[in-house]
Amino acid sequence: MNLKFDLKSLISNLLKNATITNVITVGITTLIVSGFGFLKDIVIADSFGLSELIDTFYIAILVPSFISGVFLGSFNSVFIPNYVSELKTGKHIGAFQSTSFILTIGVAIFFLIIAFLFTDTYLELLYEGHTASYYELIKKQFYFVAPCILFWGFSSVISGLLTIDNEFKYSSISTIFTPISIILALLLFKDYLGDVVLAVGTLIGSILNFIFILGVAIKRGVIHLDKPDFKSHNVVKLFKQLPAKLSSSLLSGINPLIDQFFSQQLVIGSIAALGYGIKIPMFAIGIVGAALGNVLLPYFSKYAIDNPEDTFIKLKQILKYLILGGSVIVVIGVLLSYPVISILFERNAFTSNDTAVVSKIQQMYLLQIPSYVTGLVMVKFLTSINRNNIMVITSIIGLLLNITLNYFLIDIMGVYGLALATSLVSIMNSIVLYIYISKINKIYV
Repeated sequence: MNLKFDLKSLISNLLKNATITNVITVGITTLIVSGFGFLKDIVIADSFGLSELIDTFYIAILVPSFISGVFLGSFNSVFIPNYVSELKTGKHIGAFQSTSFILTIGVAIFFLIIAFLFTDTYLELLYEGHTASYYELIKKQFYFVAPCILFWGFSSVISGLLTIDNEFKYSSISTIFTPISIILALLLFKDYLGDVVLAVGTLIGSILNFIFILGVAIKRGVIHLDKPDFKSHNVVKLFKQLPAKLSSSLLSGINPLIDQFFSQQLVIGSIAALGYGIKIPMFAIGIVGAALGNVLLPYFSKYAIDNPEDTFIKLKQILKYLILGGSVIVVIGVLLSYPVISILFERNAFTSNDTAVVSKIQQMYLLQIPSYVTGLVMVKFLTSINRNNIMVITSIIGLLLNITLNYFLIDIMGVYGLALATSLVSIMNSIVLYIYISKINKIYV
């Protein structure tokens, strides 16, 4: 009875903690979104297997995703802690928001134009040796997914505003529109849309995502636009942190390009196999990473400055539990890799041979779960205290290590070596970040 009472009391006390409640909320919504993402992947695998169309789609969406993640994502990361600082004064909130939206529009349009102008050069440089029809298939899909950059940019800033306003569930659930759109496009319009069915589904999903998140933000009253001010104190702080964040994200974002460069030298379907193999590891990482990352960035931003020593202690406690939990997931995932892939994807165009390849790739990717999640949390912490310079160093080391490992492991292990290299780079990155944070901690202890 006492044990039951204590357990009930413990759970009740935990749920009263706003941070833990937010983590649970984001975790549940991310689980729902990821579930639809898995359903999307199952439908795609059923329709196309490890085919040329999937390879070309991954290539077509890589550059827009790269631009969104590196440039727009970096801006959003430094936007949150500096906007939190602006909120404390309450004087120039509208000007700060307007400045941020203008920067987002400018960056999105600039790189959208660059992407259109240099598509041929990019394809010839990184994916040489293929047929003309292969390149045309990439470009045909690229023209549909490229405009997503603009909608992703707007959605990112608005999601940041909702996150700061403690409305985590809306910013987390909004991304569900993309997998739903792709599923409906495949089920209802596959014959009509043909080769661009995945690209069109992605574009429609990004538009619906933007409309939804904008509607929520307007209803919540978090958007306050005023005359932009590029010289305000916190905007200047944002600009000072942006180069380091952009550089680190740029260097890290090149790694998928490097992986595709090596994998396209192998047999047709290798790019698709890597894409399927990373689905479940990213599923686990996405749930934990989104739940913690989305909540902890504003949390650290609000409390790290006022109580740095206590924040360091809480960070290390979080990392300890993540390593233990992540290690358990790795062991279970490696043991169940083959049957899970078979159950999820093996039907019609996706054969038993495909299952064997993808399950082994998945085992290599699973190794990175503890380091990836802990690294993500440490990056959020460093971003919240405007310590982004170290990330440039870790990104340079990671890029060089990834190229080196890919070069040697692809000869020894083929496509599996590319997945293993990714996990080893993640482990290295996490170790370097932890050493750096420990050194910072000594300043406050």
